[in-house]
Amino acid sequence: METIVLTGGGTAGHIYPLLAVKERLNGKYNFAYIGSYGMESQIIPKEKDIDFYQISAVKLARTLTLKNLLIPFKLLQAIKQAEKILRKLKPCIIFSKGGFVAMPVVIAASKLGFPVISHESDLSFGLANKIILRKCNIMCTAFKQTAEGNEKCVYTGQPIRKKVLQGDKRKILSLAKFDKDKPNLLVIGGSLGANFINEKVWKNLDNLTERFNVVHIAGKQAKDNKHTAKNYIQVDYAENIGDYLAFADIVLSRAGSGAINELLTLRKPMLLIPLSKRCSRGDQIENAKLFKSQNLCDMVEEEDCDDKLFLIKLDNLFKNKEKYKKNMQKMQSFDACDKIIELIEKTKK
Repeated sequence: METIVLTGGGTAGHIYPLLAVKERLNGKYNFAYIGSYGMESQIIPKEKDIDFYQISAVKLARTLTLKNLLIPFKLLQAIKQAEKILRKLKPCIIFSKGGFVAMPVVIAASKLGFPVISHESDLSFGLANKIILRKCNIMCTAFKQTAEGNEKCVYTGQPIRKKVLQGDKRKILSLAKFDKDKPNLLVIGGSLGANFINEKVWKNLDNLTERFNVVHIAGKQAKDNKHTAKNYIQVDYAENIGDYLAFADIVLSRAGSGAINELLTLRKPMLLIPLSKRCSRGDQIENAKLFKSQNLCDMVEEEDCDDKLFLIKLDNLFKNKEKYKKNMQKMQSFDACDKIIELIEKTKK
């Protein structure tokens, strides 16, 4: 049986789209995953029928630091490690989710002549995917605008796992004695959490729980900062994210592409607080502004989000939730997994 190598990591947003494609192809191919020491090292070994290989990937620091001088040497080491693994596996194709973990694998695959299909979730390319774009055969994109003007790019949409779309809200309702007369607010900070959103929720917890039943996915780094209140539960991480999404009437979230495309597919009204440019290249702000321009969400940037506006935005989101749902229903819907699998079948060695 032929082997497909999956690669990408660091956060769940780089991992779960790969697994979404894999679950559609189970039984047709052998699968291996090349990752590093991020969340993939915890998630992938729990998966059935997939071998995990670890390399020492390196991420470019956004600030001037002496550590950046070591990057060329560490990158070369990671490429050599990936080459050794690929020579052993002899895959028919590599499917990359992009990012710094995937970059040495894609470079190694290009050197060895193995075909590569990659995927860009955000509206604009990050540094690693700009390099990967030059080395891969095809770059799939979550947004139509990203693919425009580049013959290597194909608009496929965002791969989403079946379990995300088939959640059971009763499993979340059983976790606490919620007020049946209140709407349900789900707070998502991403797989690693979001300090700004966490602090905003905790500071306004009394006001929020007067309005909503609140389920707060705060991230693993918040496990030592537990808060309790009536009509409120806090969890570190949600492996069964589909159940949490099914519970939600409205959602407060960061603006990572994976999360907002899942919310779009499920027609969940969302207030987005994108990661600030102080901490990122601004990709989440671009994602949120695009959704906002299409009337698919409301958004507020961290710098503008005082407590009063925060609560007003959530109140308005709930009041206008049906408008957002109707706008989401108008969006053209693709099965990204099917489109990506078609490209894999055409491109494999």
